[in-house]
Amino acid sequence: MGNQKLKWTAEEEEALLAGIKKHGPGKWKNILRDPEFSDQLINRSNIDLKDKWRNLSVAPGIQFTKDKTRPVKVKEEGVTPALVGPDGITVPPSPAPSLRRSASSEFTVDDSCNAVADTKNAPRYDGMIFEALSALADADGSDISSIFTFIESRHAVPANFRRILSSRLRRLAAQEKLVKVSILKPQLQNFYKIPEGSETKIPPIPPPKPAKETTNTKPRQSNNQASAISNVMIEEAAITAAYKLVEAENKIGVAKVAVEELEKMNQLADVTEHLLVLAKEMHEHCSRGEVMVLD
Repeated sequence: MGNQKLKWTAEEEEALLAGIKKHGPGKWKNILRDPEFSDQLINRSNIDLKDKWRNLSVAPGIQFTKDKTRPVKVKEEGVTPALVGPDGITVPPSPAPSLRRSASSEFTVDDSCNAVADTKNAPRYDGMIFEALSALADADGSDISSIFTFIESRHAVPANFRRILSSRLRRLAAQEKLVKVSILKPQLQNFYKIPEGSETKIPPIPPPKPAKETTNTKPRQSNNQASAISNVMIEEAAITAAYKLVEAENKIGVAKVAVEELEKMNQLADVTEHLLVLAKEMHEHCSRGEVMVLD
């Protein structure tokens, strides 16, 4: 241990700073053992060097620092700390990305709800399509715009009904319940008609009769109201019957396909059974050493 009462000289301080610059702070033993500084620091110990270095670090004008600056960690998730530019201007933090994810999830839920609603209303839309095609009765088929205009003028439809109509027309054509005329005439696009001899034809629903001119007499007003109500009821009953007919035809088509598949499976089973019997006979003959000739 060195003498703590001795005042540090300028040579000792210069040797200490030079040793720290060479070996780094905290390497007190290496500094004391270094021949370059051992003569000037012969009266000093490790504790002396450490205490003197602490006092010099606090004093003004010393550029050496012991601890490095540590970056600030942000604990909150989804929050970006504000940045300070070179001119001292604070840049606001970017918005949290979680908000975008929540918005996209809401759109996904809305789209799935619309798809479920369209599936539930499919028989009703099919009935409207058959009603429009039966009323238009165009031998070359009707395009989507004509069908859409006819249905929109008679029924309350959602805002995206044109897209739903195009999808239902393609599906009905794929199920061979409608004929896509563009297959026969390439110059036409998206024309559809009911196949000839199809049972899905629906007689056109007569449009509501024009209301008679109202008069000031109360009995005639009540008669007009009763006739209007009866016309609406007739239209609703006809549309309901059309929906039921389409649903029944869909079920009949599914049943027919199932019966055909069952018949194919039965035929395949019969052929397999015959092949199995033939294979057994061939095996028996071959095991006895007999020669078989296949015709």
